[in-house]
Amino acid sequence: MSDGHQPFPALPDYTDAQRIERARAAYERLKTRHTCRSFTDAPVPREVIEHAILAAGTAPNGANHQPWHFAAVSSPDKKRAIREAAEAEERAFYAGKAGEQWLDALAPIGTDANKPFLETAPWLIVCFAQRKGGIDEDGQTQNYYVTESVGIACGMLLATLHEAGLATLTHTPSPMGFLREICGRPEWEKPLMIVVVGHPAEDATVPDHAMRKKPLSQISSWL
Repeated sequence: MSDGHQPFPALPDYTDAQRIERARAAYERLKTRHTCRSFTDAPVPREVIEHAILAAGTAPNGANHQPWHFAAVSSPDKKRAIREAAEAEERAFYAGKAGEQWLDALAPIGTDANKPFLETAPWLIVCFAQRKGGIDEDGQTQNYYVTESVGIACGMLLATLHEAGLATLTHTPSPMGFLREICGRPEWEKPLMIVVVGHPAEDATVPDHAMRKKPLSQISSWL
């Protein structure tokens, strides 16, 4: 088209019944996604990670600046460095930095400062939010709605990895500045989370607390 736009991509011509069924099927698949804290070291092909990152890169975002970077880490040395730095922050967190209320909220899940999955799992995807750079990543152009954009992209990353039959965990040690140094990223990028990816160990479990999901009536309003 001559005005700098392209026709909107054609969508499948489903019936209402088909749309309902496909939405239900997607929900049924996604509701089996749970955070995994025990992984095997079985390899995962790089192509799986590449396509999951490409899927994340299709997320809606402010001004199409695509303000994200995904550092895919498989190097044992890098994973070990990330674990050591993350566990140092986690020890301070569980020693009292978090506060009693936060620690009480985590108690039913059973987490602690030990994070062996950061070394065991074959892949760590470190998700960075680019505060500057624009689509050309010049390090100067202002980006917009950065946190919202990267949050949506991370959700799509997780959904794609789950669709590929892989287990995931989102890890957010605080502070996370060490990830920028280990991954060699510029100062205008802010690490938001580590997505741990791999196969669940045979003894992996899901806490009963994590199985509790709010019903539709509680998470939605119809106006």
